[in-house]
Amino acid sequence: MNSMGRRRGQITAASAAGLLILVGACSTDTGEGSEGENTAAAIDCSQFEQYGDLEGKTISVYTSIVDPEAEEQRASYQPFEECTGAEIEYEGSREFEAQLPVRLTAGNPPDIAYIPQPGFLKSLVEDFPDVVVPAGESVVSNANEFYTPEWVDYGTVDGTLYATPLGANVKSFVWYSPGAFADAGYEVPTTWDELMDLSQQIADDGAIPWCAGIESGEATGWPATDWVEDVVLRTAGPEVYDQWVNHEIPFNDPQIVAALGTVGDILKNDTFVNGGLGGVTSIATAPWNESANGIPDGTCWLHRAANFYQANWDESLEVAEDGDVYAFYLPGQSADDKPLLGGGEFVTAFSDRPEVQAFHAYLSSPEWANAKASVTGQGWFSANSGLDASLLQSPIDQLSYELLTDPSYTFRFDGSDQMPGAVGAGTFWTEMTAWVASDKSDEDVLAAIEASWPSS
Repeated sequence: MNSMGRRRGQITAASAAGLLILVGACSTDTGEGSEGENTAAAIDCSQFEQYGDLEGKTISVYTSIVDPEAEEQRASYQPFEECTGAEIEYEGSREFEAQLPVRLTAGNPPDIAYIPQPGFLKSLVEDFPDVVVPAGESVVSNANEFYTPEWVDYGTVDGTLYATPLGANVKSFVWYSPGAFADAGYEVPTTWDELMDLSQQIADDGAIPWCAGIESGEATGWPATDWVEDVVLRTAGPEVYDQWVNHEIPFNDPQIVAALGTVGDILKNDTFVNGGLGGVTSIATAPWNESANGIPDGTCWLHRAANFYQANWDESLEVAEDGDVYAFYLPGQSADDKPLLGGGEFVTAFSDRPEVQAFHAYLSSPEWANAKASVTGQGWFSANSGLDASLLQSPIDQLSYELLTDPSYTFRFDGSDQMPGAVGAGTFWTEMTAWVASDKSDEDVLAAIEASWPSS
């Protein structure tokens, strides 16, 4: 599941500094503070000349990104606004996914929207073919130059590019305490067998290795779907994963049953879960954003969660390879097997006006990715290959970007985000909740989800 509408970001001191930098964007020289310090950084407006003079033009943006994260979004637009003269009208809504189709039906589309799932994009193109606008030439050019073919494909419907990536995330991580590992003599595993051996070693040493929580209000269950997707990639492989996501094989194919059983080796094992929280059934009621609190407390050792989980750690904790908490790559079957699960949002246009196409092009460019990185403290990075990774201010975001741009890793987008909403944001969530809450069998869970798949 894409996390955009279900988590809150944090504005850090580093973010605030970035906001000050962008306020001075497009100036031709730097200002001096009262004590002689620079208070604004210059930016070369020549890179914006391609967009033309947009003075007096207004572009509306509709998204599920609300404050405080919205502050960073608005700040990242300032170079474009200052250098082109355009004004961006930003509207964030927690009801975005429900309200966007309503607005399109009523003939009141935004100029730009940020779509959190490829499956949602496909449904919008199918339901509103005359409203969703294909990407312009500059956007297509940026997409092909700065994104991998996989990311371009996620924004493509029936051979036409409609949407380009905005932010990205990596979900194939296990959070842990580097200090606790060092004290216990544990090593970061590099294969799935080593991960299971480590889990058993922690249990043998008298602790409960894993903690997990999937409670998330109306979205309860989504963290468990990430577990399944990550394991399908590891046990069945990317090709079977694609077939499963696209329903070219049944949801309860034997290979998926086997993958869920592998997940159960951890999540339904009373000796492995749920450190500091209870037994297996407590996974269903433990809030996902608090479920790893036992790691710094010493009641839990391992927690599988995406890079954006870092926003949930107490501010007193240092997130770093030698810090209080950090994350390692969730290993594959072998050290050479490197599947990578992730997600992101996509920029989609509903107008072909020149200023809208220009802003879409900006959002698909390295200039925007770098502007956004400059004002974001943690929990954000981009799949744009032109991103200056040195601007990423969090070690885990730097690691995420490194893995995402490493060709030796095989990336796949969050499966539930690509499935029909009734499944990916419906029965997949509810059945995985029942799986841990009521000890429902692997076969019954997957058969129920299969039965819910909409007929073509």
